[in-house]
Amino acid sequence: MFSVKVRCFGLTTLIPGYFHGRVCAQDLFYNIVGRKTSTVTSDPVIIRVPRRVQDRVESVKQVKRKHLDQVATVKAGKLLIRSKNPLLNQSVSYTLGKFEEPVLTSKGWKNSKSFGDYFTINSTQSAPPFLPQTEEEHKRDGHGHRRTFGHLRLSAELVETLQGHDIIHPTSVQLQTIPKLLRGHNVLCAAETGSGKTLAYLLPVIHKLQEEMPQVAFGEQKTQAVVLVPSRELAEQVTSVARTMSRPFGLKVKVVGGGRGVGSIKAAFSNGQPHVLVATPGALLKALWRRFVDLSELRFMVVDEADTMFDPSFVDMLEKILRQTQVAANLSELTGPIRKSQLVVVGATFPGGVGELLDKVTDLGSLVTVKSRMLHHLMPHVKQTFVKVRGSEKVLELHQALKEAESDRKGVLVFCNSAATVNWLGYTLDEMGLRHARLQGEMPASMREGIFQSFQKGHVDVLLCTDIRFPGTRYAKSGVGG
Repeated sequence: MFSVKVRCFGLTTLIPGYFHGRVCAQDLFYNIVGRKTSTVTSDPVIIRVPRRVQDRVESVKQVKRKHLDQVATVKAGKLLIRSKNPLLNQSVSYTLGKFEEPVLTSKGWKNSKSFGDYFTINSTQSAPPFLPQTEEEHKRDGHGHRRTFGHLRLSAELVETLQGHDIIHPTSVQLQTIPKLLRGHNVLCAAETGSGKTLAYLLPVIHKLQEEMPQVAFGEQKTQAVVLVPSRELAEQVTSVARTMSRPFGLKVKVVGGGRGVGSIKAAFSNGQPHVLVATPGALLKALWRRFVDLSELRFMVVDEADTMFDPSFVDMLEKILRQTQVAANLSELTGPIRKSQLVVVGATFPGGVGELLDKVTDLGSLVTVKSRMLHHLMPHVKQTFVKVRGSEKVLELHQALKEAESDRKGVLVFCNSAATVNWLGYTLDEMGLRHARLQGEMPASMREGIFQSFQKGHVDVLLCTDIRFPGTRYAKSGVGG
């Protein structure tokens, strides 16, 4: 409690029903509250204020002062979004005010008058985000150098093979995934396309298989690693990388893809079972049912492109395969006379039901998750331009973009929604005199592979294609996509 002394002072006021003229404040107070006023007094009036009221008043003052100090401001920075309408431009460090509503750069695009509008999302860095750039991501050693694959305790032959292909430093995803697989963990890896997921699982698989090769007893060789992918194209690409990496150790790598008869699948195992088998789910099930392949000594089961493999069109086949695979629930099950296999699930996205299926074949608690920090984010090293055009003007706009890219000698990927659109657009570009190649799902697998290799080698600069994906492929030549 504290006291406030109130002394008598004069004031001129007009209060209906009370006083008119100059009165004493103390007498005014007593008359209002109905108490008798002493005519002769010299003692001050004491008003006592409880301590809790004082604390509350002070707390309110502090809160108001704090809010005033935190007023949101707009910080200018490098231009991130450049729009046809300059009022819709946005900077990298743009911060909305407290009562400011965000404005979409594509505002008004539903209006028919918006044809011709465009905006560009500029790149904010030159290198991909999955390449280590900060000191923490580099995990620098005592000499202050970025970590190489040699620091990950991979075999010297593997490191030399990587160096021969100008692959020196691991990506962020590889830095996290490879050590965990070498220690024997089951891994679920979620990372964006192009972040190095294929090498992230192939390198530890090949390293561990070559270590145990002398321990394999004489007799029939059995498959020790299986990589499941959803399409023949992906299987061929992964097989190419696996063969390159395993060549110094003499490991056999075979591929069996879907859409082929039993005879071609049987032929793949004519010279015995491979150490590493890359397969589509349908082809692997056929091989298992006819006992072309034996998974009793399997050490690794890899499910690549999980976003597609756990799709309803594949999930039933995938479950049948995983149920025939003994997946280790802990590290102790990886050793001993009856060893179980490690499970690796890789993808950019994971649809619902992944956990439900994996729970049927292993302990979910044994799965170690590796997630890229840029997953589901815009890639900051890629410049993107959006243009709203009429359907009849698409080809003209595309022709202009291809002409601009032609002078820079950059590869251009043009994605279409169907094989028929690829062919139609190809005929149109032929009439315009633009050299290009076409790639779509109705072509034989061998033809598709040859066409894509010609694009990679620079024999043609424009590739029209459907959404066929090639994991583990380095698009060093590609500069523009549509």
